[in-house]
Amino acid sequence: MVHSDRGRDKEREGPRTDGPGTEDGPRTEDGPRTKDGPRTKAQGPRTTVFSSRIPPSLAPNRLGHAVLEQRRTGRPFIDLTESNPTRVGFTYPPDLLAPLANPRALGYEPWPCGAIDARRAIAGDYGRLGVIVPPDRIVLTASTSDAYSLLFKLLADTGDEVLVPRPSYPLFDHLTRFDLVEAHPYDLDLHGSWSIDFGSLERALTPRTRAVLVVSPNNPTGSFVTDAELDRLAVLCAPRDIAIIADEVFADYELEPGASSAAGRAARRREVLSFALGGLSKSVGLPQVKLGWIAVAGPDDLVGAALERLELVCDTYLAVSTPAQVAVAELLERGAAIRSQILARIATNYRWLRSTVAGVPSCDVLRSGGGWSAVLQVPSLEPEEDLVVRLLTADGVLTHPGYFFDFPRESFLVVSLLPPAPSFADGIVRVLRHFACRASRP
Repeated sequence: MVHSDRGRDKEREGPRTDGPGTEDGPRTEDGPRTKDGPRTKAQGPRTTVFSSRIPPSLAPNRLGHAVLEQRRTGRPFIDLTESNPTRVGFTYPPDLLAPLANPRALGYEPWPCGAIDARRAIAGDYGRLGVIVPPDRIVLTASTSDAYSLLFKLLADTGDEVLVPRPSYPLFDHLTRFDLVEAHPYDLDLHGSWSIDFGSLERALTPRTRAVLVVSPNNPTGSFVTDAELDRLAVLCAPRDIAIIADEVFADYELEPGASSAAGRAARRREVLSFALGGLSKSVGLPQVKLGWIAVAGPDDLVGAALERLELVCDTYLAVSTPAQVAVAELLERGAAIRSQILARIATNYRWLRSTVAGVPSCDVLRSGGGWSAVLQVPSLEPEEDLVVRLLTADGVLTHPGYFFDFPRESFLVVSLLPPAPSFADGIVRVLRHFACRASRP
């Protein structure tokens, strides 16, 4: 499969104007982040005092510059990259975070893997999804990004490799680089719906491969990993002592009926060491609370050994706050109302998008099972970077270019389904109008 060279060009990757999704990456308040890190107000000369894990250039890319210029000059635009649920008009009860002030949080007990009551609450939430996870097989983390870092420390030595899906969210580049692990891609194939290209995956395996990462549903393709795919992964991974890391942070958000319930679940695996990741950021729309988790599954002996070692790593950092642990049971319960609002919004926007674009012969919406994003395939009239800059400056709408996620070819646009329906529709109409397509609001 041929991939765009620009997808590898670290100076030209797409901007971020909020915290990520799949989870939280570096950002500064003075400008949009890029795949290579946050923008700084002043870029000094490179010196040998800094680690090579940090990219040598932290300057914003061309689209990032364009976003800054739009804001500097006061020109409004519709942000179809927004992935922060707290900024798009959902109704959060004013007292929703009151449990963080529970007097029990005034005491401190350094539980490396998390307070058992909090782990029981998360195990109960897995039960809501029909997945049985013993509380003592759950490890609390400060975020999903934190969970990845812990697992890389657990599984990999310097220079070891993990396999990551392509296309997918580029935060993996940072996470692996910061832990001195190498990320190697395997492809997802699109034949009506997305699936793992196992030929690509097998070719990527080496004696230094320590884990295969799957994202279910994937960001941005929205594809859920199936049980059949997990079965095949287990056959490949178990004999090679390779673990499976499954990022399931968007698993609550299906766009196609039945997609989530039909998906495979890493926490059910018994034949291969597996780690399922989740967190409050997506599950109940509370990225500010900073609480994630790892559910460990697999052969009992490996699970026990993994938990012992994770306890040591977690005890070294003790990153999870006591208030978040005390509050998690109530936040999971009351946060279900936020999840329902998000589900209704993304489903409405996705249905409208598919219906509208279906009448536009030159454009297409790729099928998605779940998540907060949608992918548009559009005519390749100009390079993607030129396209997204022109959409912003001429049409007043910000989208992600496909090469930011390492799509196999041009031209793709990735849009968030979170914005309120009127803003979302307005933004999409502007995108379609750019191609001289006709679209009308509902």
